[in-house]
Amino acid sequence: MATAFLAFVAVSTIAGRLPIAVLGLYLVSSLITYVAYAMDKSAARRGRWRTKESTLHLLSLVGGWPGALVAQYRLRHKSRKLSFRVAFWATVVLNCGALGWLFTPPGADVLRLFLPLH
Repeated sequence: MATAFLAFVAVSTIAGRLPIAVLGLYLVSSLITYVAYAMDKSAARRGRWRTKESTLHLLSLVGGWPGALVAQYRLRHKSRKLSFRVAFWATVVLNCGALGWLFTPPGADVLRLFLPLH
């Protein structure tokens, strides 16, 4: 799902529907989020200071959810706790909703205001 989503954003960028900065945001925030999950997993194993769940959710909300999804699967981290999973999927829905809004005329106007397509 993460790969398909990032491919959609990449194709939308190539087609001129999204500025490259949006693709960059998703790629960079996904990498940062994956690293945050990996560090939290390592800290959990060693009994050290942990990353707040709210921080992980914020990273997902701003576009790092594809990286979080991969981390949950590959690292088997934060994949069992129901309350965390519910909040995580809420961040995914909110983020995708915001991205979808960018494809509407008002969203595209706001996007052009801040990030030119070329």
